[in-house]
Amino acid sequence: MEKFHPSLRECAIVSTAFKLLLIPTYKSTDFEVHRNWLAITHSLPVKEWYFEKTSEWTLDYPPFFAAFEWCLSQVAKYFDPAMLEVQNLNYASTQTVYFQRLSVIFTELLLVFALQKYITTAPEASKRTAHAAALSILLSPGLLIIDHIHFQYNGFLYGILLLSLVLARSPSTRLLSGLLFAALLCLKHIYLYLAPAYFVFLLRAYCLGPRSVLDIRFANCVKLGLGLLAVFGAAFGPFVYWGQMPQLAARLFPFSRGLCHAYWAPNVWAMYSFTDRVLIYVAPRLGLTVDPSALTSVTRGLVGDTSFAVLPNVTPRTTFLLTLLFQLLALLKLWLRPTFDTFLGAVTLCAYASFLFGWHVHEKAVLLIILPFSLLALKDRRYLGAFRPLAVAGHVSLFPLLFTAPEFPIKTVYTVLWLLVFLSAFDRLAPVSVGQRRFLLDRPATLFIVVSVPLVVYTSVLHPLVWRGRWEFVPQMFMSSYAAVGVVGSWVGFSWLYFTA
Repeated sequence: MEKFHPSLRECAIVSTAFKLLLIPTYKSTDFEVHRNWLAITHSLPVKEWYFEKTSEWTLDYPPFFAAFEWCLSQVAKYFDPAMLEVQNLNYASTQTVYFQRLSVIFTELLLVFALQKYITTAPEASKRTAHAAALSILLSPGLLIIDHIHFQYNGFLYGILLLSLVLARSPSTRLLSGLLFAALLCLKHIYLYLAPAYFVFLLRAYCLGPRSVLDIRFANCVKLGLGLLAVFGAAFGPFVYWGQMPQLAARLFPFSRGLCHAYWAPNVWAMYSFTDRVLIYVAPRLGLTVDPSALTSVTRGLVGDTSFAVLPNVTPRTTFLLTLLFQLLALLKLWLRPTFDTFLGAVTLCAYASFLFGWHVHEKAVLLIILPFSLLALKDRRYLGAFRPLAVAGHVSLFPLLFTAPEFPIKTVYTVLWLLVFLSAFDRLAPVSVGQRRFLLDRPATLFIVVSVPLVVYTSVLHPLVWRGRWEFVPQMFMSSYAAVGVVGSWVGFSWLYFTA
């Protein structure tokens, strides 16, 4: 049996012990979301899962995740059967809290396994950098904030993604990589952001020969096609048979929600929304028209209520076309050069494009960029220059998720320590090519990091003290807009490196 690397194992043990101490901390509405899903899948027949609406937190993940919740419910009943009653809204007994927190910690072991596979399959010359990247993911402040305080199961899901990426490295396991990613799509459909990169890579590197696109490997095409049909058939087949696909699609893709999530994700639309807020005060002097009905819309970022007072409103079609455009640019290079590193770069750029230009993007989706980029950040010093602003902006942008006072020192101290330890370690380990000059993004990235410190202090501490409940939307607006500058800058830097490599 393959042994875990001692350092990875020790860090996993210490990390788990720390997460156990966080069990009594703040929990968001996502805690009740998943408790309700436990109850739905345990108490009702499968036919009713996507119709049940006693709670406002209806089931809106794909069928494999619903099955995952059903599996958890088989254990949950031994902790407290009352948590599995659909009518027990906002139920949070001590046993329920402990079960749900422990289930996140336990299922995250899959991430530890995937990270170990990543280390052991790395080339011998890259073992040290692979180990550093793996530890940075395992100890990620993003996973700590989102999963172990706010409450979700991202560690488990990212474990599957990482394992799929690792399997894509070897030609002999690329079929399994594709099928595993298909299963991941049936667990959480946000991974559709990455699907174009998988499609092009598997088509070009698995289904077609290396010498010509006309060299079709028919056996591989059949195996991949039948495998995908089996995975998606197992997930969606029953709902197709019952004629429930329209209802399922409506739950999975609620386009009636607004452009921006309740808290703006740090993307292009956060900058667009911020610009619109500024133009409200400047517009009268410039002779621009202000829509009075939109003055209270993106100020508070209410779900389903995103309209602009001065700038043109944005439609789902616009966001889709922009996302597709920037993904296609990355996919073109992947088609021409279907190597593993190019594939990782395309996965990262597909995540960037979807996050920056997508419709109703959640701030938590920034981890979809950070995780694959972490595997490339140590490729050379220039990649690290593009990674720094992303690491700072992506993690700091998650701070408003934890808005209660007791969690402030936890999220702040942990994130600062992570940034100091891993960015300095990456700086020592990242190779420098002969004659390589300082990357253009290095100095702006340093300035961005320095300015983020007083911004965090103001938005988290000073603003509530000074304004005492007034202008409560301003800290989130400042934080998301400023973090968006870092993410966009990182995207520009990474894109330059990807296309010029």
